[in-house]
Amino acid sequence: MKKILVTGGLGYIGSHTVVELQLAGFEVVIIDNLSNASKDVLQGIERITGILPAFEELDLRDKQATISFFQKYDDISGIIHFAASKAVGESVSNPLLYYENNVSTLITVLQQIQHKKKISFIFSSSCTVYGQAKTMPISENAPIQQAFSPYGNTKQIGEEILLDTAKIASGLHVISLRYFNPIGAHPSTEIGELPDGVPQNLVPFITQTAIGLRKELSVFGNDYPTEDGTCIRDYIHVVDLAKAHVTALKRLLDDTHEASFEVFNIGTGRGSSVLEVIESFERVSKQQLQYEIVARREGDVISAYADTTKANTVLGWKATSTLDEAMLSAWKWEQKIRKPNN
Repeated sequence: MKKILVTGGLGYIGSHTVVELQLAGFEVVIIDNLSNASKDVLQGIERITGILPAFEELDLRDKQATISFFQKYDDISGIIHFAASKAVGESVSNPLLYYENNVSTLITVLQQIQHKKKISFIFSSSCTVYGQAKTMPISENAPIQQAFSPYGNTKQIGEEILLDTAKIASGLHVISLRYFNPIGAHPSTEIGELPDGVPQNLVPFITQTAIGLRKELSVFGNDYPTEDGTCIRDYIHVVDLAKAHVTALKRLLDDTHEASFEVFNIGTGRGSSVLEVIESFERVSKQQLQYEIVARREGDVISAYADTTKANTVLGWKATSTLDEAMLSAWKWEQKIRKPNN
């Protein structure tokens, strides 16, 4: 049983990936500083899989603590690196936090593993590295545009660091997964998205508005050059996304990768506008959502959806859940966590 480190493993995508790793037979060790996650997620993972993963509360900005961790766990075969701040809007208002938390921590981790004989590394990247792509859908060959936000820039920098390091660290093999917009929750409703404070992402704001936690949803702009004037994104069910990490990890561990650094888009291949997402939610929840059109938000691109051909054919992974299925799982999760006994 290979031991896999998941940094940020109690977060939204991290926790779903831990579940899929354990179901696939891997032994998981989680690092999380609990800045945007709860230790209670461990119990949710255990209830789904029957296994309580090892957990170390650790901030990767603490270099000495990170060194001590890797001395303790010197038999790690692979790392899935989620630990990062992830809100586009917040990165615009607090860029230094994002450069410190997203870039310096990646460097600290790589410093501990660059001399290992063999280590597989999956990087949590983002479609934001493409900026506003000139053509849709976006393929991995699309040029990297100037980032629209410090968050997007940290993902570009992270990929550059990994590419350069993999060139000189012969045992390091990397797959960067550029994912589009993860939504939804585990069908068990044991784990899901738990944003800290006011949600920065569309779907949790929708569900919190419908449950009565927010007065109304703000739709940022309806004057974009799209069919209904609202931004278009590729919304992927978080469980599909989690499974992509397991598939990518196996590719590295089985030595079937073609280069020391590979990139795959992870999405559905379909773009949905903000208004289409709202309509999907209203359809599956039987709720009418209160929303208001407001000014555009700085840092938002007009349209972004994936060409998933490479992920489907080379990686051997494909998203299977529909937008409606993802929205329904998000709604069921919201209903569960707002119950009086939760």
